[in-house]
Amino acid sequence: MSGRLDVKKTHKLYVGGQFPRSESGRTFPALDADGAVMARMSLASRKDLRDAVRVARGAQSGWAGRTGYNRGQILYRIAEMVEERSSIFAGQLREAGSSKRQADAEVAATVDRLVWYAGWCDKYAQVMGNLNPVAGPFFNISVPEPSGVVGVIAPAEPALLGLVSRVAPPLVTGNTVIVVASETRPVPAIAFAEALATSDVPGGVVNILTGSPRELAPWLADHMDVNVLDVAGAPTDMLADLETASAENMKRIVKGATTDVQSPYLIAEFTETKTVWHPKGV
Repeated sequence: MSGRLDVKKTHKLYVGGQFPRSESGRTFPALDADGAVMARMSLASRKDLRDAVRVARGAQSGWAGRTGYNRGQILYRIAEMVEERSSIFAGQLREAGSSKRQADAEVAATVDRLVWYAGWCDKYAQVMGNLNPVAGPFFNISVPEPSGVVGVIAPAEPALLGLVSRVAPPLVTGNTVIVVASETRPVPAIAFAEALATSDVPGGVVNILTGSPRELAPWLADHMDVNVLDVAGAPTDMLADLETASAENMKRIVKGATTDVQSPYLIAEFTETKTVWHPKGV
């Protein structure tokens, strides 16, 4: 009797808390370190991106309306789900070319980074807000608020830690996110989506598209309902064009390191400062 055939997994997009196929039906191969096909991935289209922006906008007010403490609980829950699947993530990273030591270290750093950012959810407002000195019988208070919908071009390497390092900071403050995952190592991104789907993250808060950054990044820059574009993983020869397109709709561009990112100042990149005057005394 012949041996059974492995059941190959079909990797889809992650939009609105669901796993839809690309509307175009297109796919592309994810290759292992030897150039063999690990899996076939959905190749997201402009229509898929528009759908992701729509659901991200719909989820944003609810996510921002949660308490910082509750958002911290949810980010911590994501860390738990990644920790629980650590052997799966490490195996995927090894298959794509990482050594066992590198893969284990990357997964551990990913969990730690999620926990670190979870701790900031109920603290960033006190640290980044302030009571401004003014002359007169007034209080003048500045408070950081979420920018809205954030587009992220995730770095190609490291596939898991790089993605999480750019997704976690905007989530802290109440933004929702559309991520274009690494094109060369996309499998960990969808495994991360499965961790999100089994955690407490509301649908639409994080949306992950697999495909070509060269195809999708310009539409993120042009989209009028995307407030911030993180270009940490964008091809360098596209940066000038992305900045020009973003300037047309007053979209903020965020740049910076792709991996060693563990700073409250990165959280601030995805906030707007609201200043309130209030009279004091009689």
